[in-house]
Amino acid sequence: MTAIQLSPARPATGLLLRQDVGGIATLTLNRPEQYNALSVALLAALEDAVGAIAADPSVRVVVIAGTGKAFCAGHDLKEMHECGEPGFAKDAFERCTRLMTALTRLPQPVIARVHGAAYAAGCQLVAQCDLAVAVPEARFAASGVNFGVFCSTPGVPLARNLPRKRALEMLLTGEPIDAATALAHGLVNRVAPPARLDEEVQGLARSIMAKSPAVIAAGKKAFYEQIDENLVQAYRVATAAMLDNLQTEDGKEGVAAFAEKRKPHWKNR
Repeated sequence: MTAIQLSPARPATGLLLRQDVGGIATLTLNRPEQYNALSVALLAALEDAVGAIAADPSVRVVVIAGTGKAFCAGHDLKEMHECGEPGFAKDAFERCTRLMTALTRLPQPVIARVHGAAYAAGCQLVAQCDLAVAVPEARFAASGVNFGVFCSTPGVPLARNLPRKRALEMLLTGEPIDAATALAHGLVNRVAPPARLDEEVQGLARSIMAKSPAVIAAGKKAFYEQIDENLVQAYRVATAAMLDNLQTEDGKEGVAAFAEKRKPHWKNR
């Protein structure tokens, strides 16, 4: 499979490439020789990039991709081993946790573009993105258990994406699943051949961008606020969000457009 080639518009570091085109910001993990393993430096670059995008209204959708053969091999265990300090591993895991939670708080939807293997924290990254598109050859695994490190943190989004027994099977065995299985289990949204991977990602992005950015941001926020609540509280959160939504300019415009049988004209398109 060919590596994705990008000429970054705004690279924060060589480890992470950023390219902005037509409202879509693509963040590309750029450690191909290390299978895009999440070193502390790469995690820091991702944190910075996500923080900058959160405050950038020109960005409507975020895509996370990788160069080389793999999407992401997980945490850089070699780096942790060579450092040998417990505090170093603690910092890496805390950075990763901040990044994963930041992705859910980001106003813009995030799509994982999975062109190769996504293992351990790489699988976690796919699960934490709002949407994911993969090629048939992609493989997904919570592989830490094979190396004596149970994938407890990847288990957090896996348990929120997959049925419990499916998630536990991945976590307990460390065995990879293919893209078709990931699709059936709900880990990815679509599977497309390599030649159509970008077309599928762009299609999802364009569908999102046709909607009101304010409504998308508010809807994503409400979704993550209610998802882990009990049923009664989840409905309270969702109802309040919908009532707020109806009072916004785009909410009023959308209802008016529906009643008048015309296309809505969103603010800040």
